[in-house]
Parts: sequence; C-alpha cells; structure tokens
Amino acid sequence: MNPADQTLRVFYGGTFDPVHCGHLHIARNARDHLAAVIRLMPAADPPHRAAPGASAEHRARMLDLAVAGERDLLVDRRELLRDTPSYSVDTLRGIRAEYGVAASVALLIGADSVAGLPQWKDWQTLFEMAHFVVAARPGVDLDRHLSGPLKAALHGRWTDTVADLASAPAGRVLCLPNRLHPGSATDIRERITTGASWQQLVPAPVAEYIVQNQLYVKRPGSPASL
Repeated sequence: MNPADQTLRVFYGGTFDPVHCGHLHIARNARDHLAAVIRLMPAADPPHRAAPGASAEHRARMLDLAVAGERDLLVDRRELLRDTPSYSVDTLRGIRAEYGVAASVALLIGADSVAGLPQWKDWQTLFEMAHFVVAARPGVDLDRHLSGPLKAALHGRWTDTVADLASAPAGRVLCLPNRLHPGSATDIRERITTGASWQQLVPAPVAEYIVQNQLYVKRPGSPASL
C-alpha cells in the first residue's frame, strides 16, 4: 500500500438473517461518521451460533436488494466463497492478503459482539489485524459487560478520533453511538413464523423477496427455515 494512502476499509460482518432496517442504520451511521465505504459481509457458516434460517445465497441476495442505490454501501461475498467456517481471523487474513499489511482495516460490530470477543477464534490476534468500530446502544454501559481479560486487552486501545483509525493499520477501538432501532433478525423470523406484522422492519424490496421465496415460514414437518 502507498504510505500516503489513509483509506479506511470497513467490513461489517454478520449473518443478516434477514438484513433489516437496524442493520442499515448501523451501516449508514458508520459510513457517514467514518467517511468510508462500508462492506457488508454475510457469513456462510457462523461457527459461534446455530445455522441461519435462510441459505447464504438468499441472505446475500437480500443484502443486494437492501443496499441497491445506497451510497458507499457494498456487499462483500468473500466469506461465501470459502468452504471453511467464517472465522473472523481467517477473513482478516484474506483481507490482509488483498490489501497488504499497511492498509487501515476495521471491523464494524455491535456492542454485544464486543462482549463476546473472547469466544472468537484467536481473538487476541484480531487486534493485530484490524481496528474495531463498535456500534453502541444508547444507555448501555458497555464496560459493565466486559470480562477482565477483555478489559485488559482493550486497555489503551480506545479512541474517539476517526483519524486514529486511518493513520494506523490496526489496534484501535472506536465507539460509535447509534440510535436504538426496533426489531431484530430473531424477532423478525419469529414474527414471520407466527403471522405477526414484520414488513415494516425490513427494507421494502427485502420484504417482497422474503414473501416471494417463502423464507422463514413454518412448513409442516420441518423447522421454520429454508
């Protein structure tokens, strides 16, 4: 990478099962605050949770629909192209191979994901490979939910300055306040299964796609998934 290149590359990973308005709010807020392109990465095989309710291809197509026409929001399918579990450390190794060790790289994650970092594969190595941008929830004291080892790992890494991220390859953590948005992917799947109202919680093209492909509906003799 050119030493003068201070482009911050931001990757927003997740299952997106389905992508909803809350996801888009986080992505837009990060885009505007960081002045960066946000690459949304659907996970193919998340190792830390149950299998998604919709296939990887369906989830990626819904993301395509959700970001269509959105400035500086892109869908990154790199985790779908691997035949191994979607461990973040492996994803970051691929990103580093593509952009180089000097590139400024950040992972955009939710506050709940920060608290769970010690359960991630090689979690302490992640700070050597990327910055973290934390989408904080209003009124939630993040520090209360962090374990001792995680607090120690985060000590000295916090910053409230975007320039600190762009000027270094990795290792800093920035907390980005977000307005609380109603709904969650789990809630939306449950609403679809039970016949409750849900369409207002996802972008209109995504709602249409879910209906057309009968995603998350309960079928006789099978779980409420596709």
